[in-house]
Amino acid sequence: MTVAKIISIDFEVAKNIVSNDDLTSILDTSDEWISSRTGIKKRHVASNDETSTDLAIGCAKKIINRAKFDPKNIDLIIASASTPEIIYPSVSCSIQEALGANNAACFDVKAACAGFIYCLSIAKAFIESNAYKNILIVASDATTKFTDWKDRSVCVLFGDGAGGALISATDNEKENSILGINLSADGSCGDYITLRTDGDSCPLADNNENYQKSAPYISMKGKDVYKFVMTKIPNELEKLMEKTGINVDKIDYFIPHQSNQRMIDALAQRLNIEDNKVISNIEHYGNMSAASIPTALREAIDEGKIKLPATIMLSAFGAGMSAGNAIIRLE
Repeated sequence: MTVAKIISIDFEVAKNIVSNDDLTSILDTSDEWISSRTGIKKRHVASNDETSTDLAIGCAKKIINRAKFDPKNIDLIIASASTPEIIYPSVSCSIQEALGANNAACFDVKAACAGFIYCLSIAKAFIESNAYKNILIVASDATTKFTDWKDRSVCVLFGDGAGGALISATDNEKENSILGINLSADGSCGDYITLRTDGDSCPLADNNENYQKSAPYISMKGKDVYKFVMTKIPNELEKLMEKTGINVDKIDYFIPHQSNQRMIDALAQRLNIEDNKVISNIEHYGNMSAASIPTALREAIDEGKIKLPATIMLSAFGAGMSAGNAIIRLE
């Protein structure tokens, strides 16, 4: 039986660092106000000459270099791209061109903060069906470019970065890295987090004189998002553990989406996961959307917070409302 093995994981973040104290120069806020409500102290923010695609390419190169892998052997590239600076060409095609991975098929996925897990699920399915052998997945977002910097309830939350993995086929079932995944969504909650990119219709189709174009900023109903996560995600994680036969006691580490430290703590408590098993780096990066989980995973391994081999549970949730959960095994 063919299974999927995670070969390499890495991340890239925007160059500029903006602290909570820095934000006090443009917002009526304070370090104490932000950190006490979110757990965030600073975030990486993309400049005008740094794009979501740039971050994706930088991340992809790191993944390939870490694995010492020939890009020509990649046969599929999947990018999670919810805030690209350009609709097409796709981010995945730009990655292909930058790597010289000219044998790879390419497409993008839009699942907001759950994008990395969605890509992981697609890669697992393609490999297990013998459709592809080497798949590169990259989640990249420059969310700060779509935030209203006058709205302190939203703009303080986000940071920009990319994270991803190289996944390859193996016939050795003991090397199976992706033990289980479940995906879910609830479109009835779609207005909890929104980002409109309305275009202008043809003047022959509409009277554009009276048309009010929506602001291209993220809008969020924070209390509703919190309620969704607390009611939906624990149930989804319980389903995943039941499906895989891996209970909480067998989970070595838990990496939830880095959305808000209060949410991270509350989720761990609901699942009875000990504090020393919970991986969080939101203090230094903020919410990097779909890049959050692979970034936290790579950094925790590098810093020795995760000791390998390990069984790790991942949980992501975001706009849609969409969610993705996975249990992986890294040797």
